[in-house]
Order: sequence, then structure tokens, then C-alpha cells
Amino acid sequence: RMKYFTRLRVRRVYEWRGAALGFNRKLQTYEYGVEGLPHSTVISAGQHILIEGDDDDNPYVARVVRLFADESGAQKKAVVQWYVRVSEVPPGKLKLLGRNPHPQEVFFYEGRSCEDEVNAESVLRPVQVTDAFQFHSKITMLTLTEGLSGKNNHLLFLSNVNLPKRNQLNAGPKTPRTHHHATPSIPNRAQPARRPGNILEEARARLHVSAVPESLPCREQEFQDIYSFVESKVLDGTGGCMYVSGVPGTGKTATVQEVMRCLQHAAEQDEIPPFVFIQINGMKMTDPHQAYAQILQKLTGQKATADHAAALLEKRFSHPAPRKETTVLLVDELDLLWTRKQNVMYNLFDWPTRRHARLVVLAIANTMDLPERILINRVASRLGLTRMSFQPYSFKQLQQIVTSRLNKLKAFEDDALQIVSRKVAALSGDARRCLDICRRATEICERSAARLVGMSHVMQALDEMFSSPYVAAIRSASTQEQLFLRAVIAEFRRLGLEEATFQQVRSKHQALCRVEGLQPVGVSEGLAACRRLGACRLLLLEPSCLGVLQRVRLNVSQDDVLFALKAD
Repeated sequence: RMKYFTRLRVRRVYEWRGAALGFNRKLQTYEYGVEGLPHSTVISAGQHILIEGDDDDNPYVARVVRLFADESGAQKKAVVQWYVRVSEVPPGKLKLLGRNPHPQEVFFYEGRSCEDEVNAESVLRPVQVTDAFQFHSKITMLTLTEGLSGKNNHLLFLSNVNLPKRNQLNAGPKTPRTHHHATPSIPNRAQPARRPGNILEEARARLHVSAVPESLPCREQEFQDIYSFVESKVLDGTGGCMYVSGVPGTGKTATVQEVMRCLQHAAEQDEIPPFVFIQINGMKMTDPHQAYAQILQKLTGQKATADHAAALLEKRFSHPAPRKETTVLLVDELDLLWTRKQNVMYNLFDWPTRRHARLVVLAIANTMDLPERILINRVASRLGLTRMSFQPYSFKQLQQIVTSRLNKLKAFEDDALQIVSRKVAALSGDARRCLDICRRATEICERSAARLVGMSHVMQALDEMFSSPYVAAIRSASTQEQLFLRAVIAEFRRLGLEEATFQQVRSKHQALCRVEGLQPVGVSEGLAACRRLGACRLLLLEPSCLGVLQRVRLNVSQDDVLFALKAD
């Protein structure tokens, strides 16, 4: 931290002189010593000082206005006037100088958004101002000599230049500028795709799940609510957490990412204060604790172990820092960050509640009540989550999504498109599954040399999708095996995970047996049914020597299981 002291370890000596130590009683000086140097350093009102920050190479620069102690007298504080460095000023503002500034110059900051009280322990050293002279009617040049390093810096005082907007901590809550009746849009491709040769080929390309549509229909209200939530937090300089839930394929991630793209554009246009946006995905981590290291690296560029990163993030979000911008963190696939001690999820929900965090967390998961189930022993109610639930698409919404993808391209008969939408809506409401079936129907239609996708093509695609060998194996399974598969899905939805132990699934299995009026099976019979499903590759099992503690995963999609059981 002490870059210019060749990283000598600091030993602070709190010797205060002047008035008695009382709440808001002014103090004259603050003295501390540095090991390896012969004299202690004295800080007094009116001096310019360097204050430790996130970047060790570029500490904050400020001028001491006054010194005081808190009510107990144990904590010493300083009221300061802040300056900003060249790197923090937008290039357009620097043009007002009419010259190229020195990299070490700093500028007087007139904004009221940052806190002007700092702990005296964060003071690194004083800098002495010498040789002040008038440079321009609005600009004063000051030359700084660092007291102990002997190096020269330049301090540029801009008295009438507006610097970039900051979050207004001292201002009252602002009314967000909402986008009424807005439909989330999707940015264009970086490179255009190959032009299709006919209508069916073009329809197949547009219906691919990886194709970038022009908009996201049927999610206008969700887009508006998420936009207003994040915008209000950025405007007020406060923190918060929104928990976004819904079954797969309902547009959660796409909607949130489009909200953030619109907010970043608004910040670039100076419509809202600047903020930092980062995102992580639980599916891309081999261990949930890697979330700490990824968040820290994306925030500061610093690499650290998971434990060290967790400690640094805890400090960052718990202590005030001057000129701290709001951080918006998007956590996708939150349910995969489950740990036995539940500490990763708890920290992600708890950090935004800290007074000085300025952290907004957007957490996306499949289970609606995951926070209560995971954090029931960690007082989840006090976290104050704002919830957003994405309901499964209805058949009319699925039909609208496919129609918007086709964009007036006449490739389907109306009845054919309606039957696909109704079939998928009855099972899961997953838009991706609906697009896959429609895309497969275009391939079948093209093979038959027909011009439009009709009912026969759609029915064949549905049969292929839901009549695979896995579906046939599920339909031919015994009653207890089918009940066990239903118990697996029920337990997955309860946990919000795609994995569970046999013991957890067995509890659901026994409950389903009672509901169906059957005698609950014992442990050995349940294990036998589980192993038969594993032998058919309907389930993926850990080694059987683990017994009731072995983990169970599905080897087929939940839609296929539900379709097979529902049809049966």
C-alpha cells in the first residue's frame, strides 16, 4: 500500500494535540510514525494529503479542512476537499485546458456526491504546495512537492469547470425516468449471417435459438420493472438486490441483459450517473467460491484466491470510500452457487444491504423461493429482496414469439403454428423448446418439397421431439420407477438445483406413493428402482457404494419426462 515508501510497514501513533477529545470537537494536528524513518509525520488543517484507495499506484489527493474525533474519542476523522486525477476526467472535459495535461496532475472536484469524512488512519502522507501562480482567469497552477519522497507533482485547480456527474449521496431520492411501453430490443450482429436460399431456409435460420431477434416480445412489463429498479438505485447512490426467477426458457437472462445495455447507453449520454457493470455465471464455475475471485478481478483487475478475494470484497462493500461509483452485479444461474455453509449466496444477498456498499445485485435462478429454502437459517427475511417472477409463456405468447421471429415471413400455416404453441405451453412454456420444434418442422417440410409448414410436418416434429427412445423407456417403466422420476423432478424444483441425493429423492418418492394410494417402498426397493433407471441411462448415478448418499441427476430433459408421464 505504501508505494512511494518502498512498501515499508506503517505503524501509526495516535497522538492528538490541542482541544479535548469530544464529539465534533476540532483537533489541531494528527501525528503518526513510519518504521524506518527517523521522524513522525504531522497532519494539520489546511495541508494537502494523499489518502489510500483501491489503486496503490494512484492514491487519492485531498486537502484537510478540519480534524475531529467521534463521540467515544477512539476514532479520529478528517473532513477533506477532494481532487480527481487526469484518468478520472472524460477526454471531452480535458479539452477545456487547451493543452495536454501531465499524467500526475489532479483537478479540484466541486461535486457533492462523495463523502467528505475519512478515517485518519487512511492518510498516507502530506504533500506541500509551493510556487502557486496564476495560469488563466479560471485556472490556477500549483506545484506539489511530496514531503518525504522528494518527487514533484503538479496540481491543477479548476474552479469553474464541471467535472463528470457522480452519484448524489446527499441529495434526496430522485424519480426515475421510466420508459413507458418499452419493448426490449436486441443489438445487431457484429457480422451478418449468410443469406438463405429460400423461404424455408430463411425461416429455419430465424427460428434457431442462437439467432438474434429484433426484440423480445411479451416481456415489456418485466423489462420496465427491472429498468426502473436499477435506475433508481444508480440515481440515489444506494444498494439493493432483485431476485429474478422463472422456469428455463422464459427470457430472464435476455431481458436483464437488455436492461443493462439500455442503462449503459443512458450513462454514456449523461442521463444517469456512471456505474460499473459486471456479470458472472454459476454454470461456468467448477466451484461456487470462484465467484469471489471472478467478481474481484472484473472490478479491480486483481487476481486472488477465493478466500483472499472474499476478504477484499467484504472490506470493499463494508467501508466507505471517496468517489465510489455504484456497482451493478448480474449473477446468472444463481442456484448453482449453492454450498453446504450457504456463505456464497448469503454474501451476495447481504452485501447490497451494507450502508456504504453501493452494490446492486441482479440474481437470476429457476426457483421462485430459493432464498428462503437456502438461507432459512440466515434470516433471509431481513435481506429485503425485490422479487421479479417470469411466468411460463402462454400459447398466445409463444405464438407471438414465433411470429415475431419470422417477421412477416409466411412459412407456417396458422393452425400448424397454433398446435405447436399449445403443446409446448401445456408442458413447460419454454420458448426455446417451441423454437426447436418449429425449426425441425421446417426441415421436414423442405424434405417433402412443400412450400408451407403444415399440420403433418408439425405433428411429425412433435413425435420426434417427444417420442424419442428415452420417452419410450419412461412409458414402459414400472409404476414405482415412474414415481421415482416424478420425485426426482419435484426435488430438483424444491432445491433449485439439477442434482440431489437419493435420500432427498426418497422422501418425495414416499410422499408420492401415499398420494397415489400405494404402499411406500423401503430403502432397498427404492435403491433398486433408482439403479434400474440408471441402467437405462435415464438417470446418472454416483457409485452405488455410497448407498443413500449417492447423487442423482437426470440424463434427459424434464420436458421429456413430463411429456412421457403426462401422456401415459
